[in-house]
Amino acid sequence: MLLTSVGNGSVVTTTAPRLNMASNDIGDWYRNIPLVTKYWFTGSVILPLLGRFGLISVRSLMLDYDSLIYGFQIWRPVTALFSYPLMPQTGFHYLLNLYFLYSYSTRLETGVFDGKPADYLFMLTFNWVCLVIIGLLANIWFLMDPMILSVLYVWCQVNRDQIVQFWFGTQFKAMYLPWVLFAFNMILGSGGWHELLGILVGHLYFFLMFKYPQDFGGRQFLQTPSIFYRFLPNRRGGVAGFGVAPASRRTQDQGDQRHAWGRGQQLGGD
Repeated sequence: MLLTSVGNGSVVTTTAPRLNMASNDIGDWYRNIPLVTKYWFTGSVILPLLGRFGLISVRSLMLDYDSLIYGFQIWRPVTALFSYPLMPQTGFHYLLNLYFLYSYSTRLETGVFDGKPADYLFMLTFNWVCLVIIGLLANIWFLMDPMILSVLYVWCQVNRDQIVQFWFGTQFKAMYLPWVLFAFNMILGSGGWHELLGILVGHLYFFLMFKYPQDFGGRQFLQTPSIFYRFLPNRRGGVAGFGVAPASRRTQDQGDQRHAWGRGQQLGGD
């Protein structure tokens, strides 16, 4: 819409804001979310809202050993990943979860896993399976918190020397961020138990995928199954960012004990 005003012999033409500008911006933002992160983020929004408005019982979504093993409610390990007990007391923490999920999952998927969605989905699957096993043994009902921390931990290890900013303008290396979040939730939150589990699972993946085969010359135990590539084939021409896969820390001089991160081998094969 064009608005024209006349004054002092001059004509000024301005463009009125479009009513759908905000919706277009949100739509563009959502469409630009990487594929795997988009599905994870969407599920983490829809299921908690359905539970919050009473359209579905939250108790039917949480991870429960008896219901899974004896009741054959096989959907629970999946829904426990996306669901969250959304209420006034947990609303702020839930929004922080969405922020960390979107930010660090996007950075991993467009960084070290750029063009390799199958490898990224396999990483999420590995972390999720580990957390399901721990959750069943430790009676953990919801897996959103530790799952997000496991992804954040991997990103922080890949970009360990990058400076990140936390609340109140504090800055430190990315390698310390998971532990800062753990301490923060231990003091002000629910004890930090879920964050610690996420750190442990993230470290397990990082150790088996990167550190053990590259730093210690060991066998690479984790390999993305071919069925993942069948549904999510590798692509070329992606825009990379936020770090690359870490190279071996072992130097050619075996007597040099110093460590240095470099550019490493990309995951998967083209």
